[in-house]
Amino acid sequence: MQVIRPVGREAASKKYDVLSAMMAHALAGDQNRQRLVLRLMALVTSRYNWQRDELAVGQREIARLWCVDERTVKRDMARLRGLGWIVVKRQGARGRVSVLGLDLDRLMIDTKPEWQNIGPDFVARMGGEARAPEAGPQVIPFPRATPVPVPADGLWGRACALLEAEDRLSYEAWFAGLREGGVEGDCLLLIAPSRFHAAYVQSHLLARLRIAVLRSDGRVGRVRIETG
Repeated sequence: MQVIRPVGREAASKKYDVLSAMMAHALAGDQNRQRLVLRLMALVTSRYNWQRDELAVGQREIARLWCVDERTVKRDMARLRGLGWIVVKRQGARGRVSVLGLDLDRLMIDTKPEWQNIGPDFVARMGGEARAPEAGPQVIPFPRATPVPVPADGLWGRACALLEAEDRLSYEAWFAGLREGGVEGDCLLLIAPSRFHAAYVQSHLLARLRIAVLRSDGRVGRVRIETG
């Protein structure tokens, strides 16, 4: 899947792609999803700084824009953070509002099932479908460890099912080689087959991993990776 970075010469078209994906995702859902995504789109189009990936606006201002009370704002912003679409970059303090950002990779993964409703050109442009191989040097796949069987149930089993559905290749290359080491409080311990494997997941895939775990069990919001 293409990574969205709405900067540079094609920034305008990339912004429209993000908003189009959000729109299609909303329209395919119930009224609660439609309302939540519409409210986020209102924030993005009116107050979001694309270049700096910053959304700095207080709850009172958001309530005025959404025509709701601040209690509703607090609830819906928590839902958006739970989805992983909004992340806190700097926590507000001493009268200053929190600085938020958008996890565009997470957003595009979640909206991918509805891309086909926009059209095959959009799916192809976003890298959502396989293309015929082109002439040129053969791509050598990264050697990966033999996947550890994952139980059909349990926290890690449910998280793996979500990760595999999102991106099978990434799952097979990186997530399938992890094994569960137990849950301590609100933290899931995962064991990686090598230090390199652990470092790569920690550096590049931890956010996706944490969200999948959180969606599998709302009581577990942290993930720690060690080498076995």
